Amino acid sequence: MTDATHGLRISWQNNTLSITGQGIPGSSIDINYLEAFCRPASHARDWSETTVPHRTQLLAADDDGRRLHLASILADGVVVSHTITAGADEVDFQLTAHNPTTHPSEAHWAQPCIRVGGFTGLGTPQPSYDYIRNCFIFLSGTLTTMPTPDWATAARYTPGQVWCPEGVPREDVYPRPLNPLTPSNGLIGCFSQDGETILATAWEPYQELFQGVLHCIHSDFRIGGLGPSERKEIRGKIYIVPGDVTALLERYQRDFPEHTSTHPHTSPTSVPLLT
Repeated sequence: MTDATHGLRISWQNNTLSITGQGIPGSSIDINYLEAFCRPASHARDWSETTVPHRTQLLAADDDGRRLHLASILADGVVVSHTITAGADEVDFQLTAHNPTTHPSEAHWAQPCIRVGGFTGLGTPQPSYDYIRNCFIFLSGTLTTMPTPDWATAARYTPGQVWCPEGVPREDVYPRPLNPLTPSNGLIGCFSQDGETILATAWEPYQELFQGVLHCIHSDFRIGGLGPSERKEIRGKIYIVPGDVTALLERYQRDFPEHTSTHPHTSPTSVPLLT
């Protein structure tokens, strides 16, 4: 697990956000930040038609590796400002999406792609999907490791797995296999190979949970489009904490009460780890 005395450090270069810290399984965590901004009606059409071209740039970085300021500029004129702060055992994201133009934006969601092959210790050889056995979401209020029940295999692009929450149109998610089950909350994560450490992530609002093809997991954040001059606030967390699921849930529920108000009985179960 991470050392709370020293805490986490973050850096960003060439669209990669790196998290380092003493004791992180795999030594560091890399995130494609951000992989894509996406239009609605995405599940049935070509990925090139879904993405909104963008570029992200570093505006400022604290010398101690604790805080970054980024800006993502979309081809339609939208600007997303990011303040990313590293703490003892979490990374906090505070975003503002602003449309300064006179026309509406179709930017509905975006993808931070967290690479967890090294963290799980199950990311080799490439490609290998053994790592998903240490990954989890919550279904029917219970921690459920992957592959989850009703694992889908058919979509425009395969493999992978998408879970769509209540309130998001199912036609607006990633064009990968769409699981018919609805997640109980917005938390997705994985265990280190020894089960001693958890990496988990959540965003508010969120578009989907996703297990991808590059040893990755996603909680993809929702924008929902932006009218002329409209501004929206978005927030997220990445937790790197001891392998105590009950403690993680309590913390997550404090940070994201919107996600669990309709599922108050979310609870952990025993977790079968790959050996």
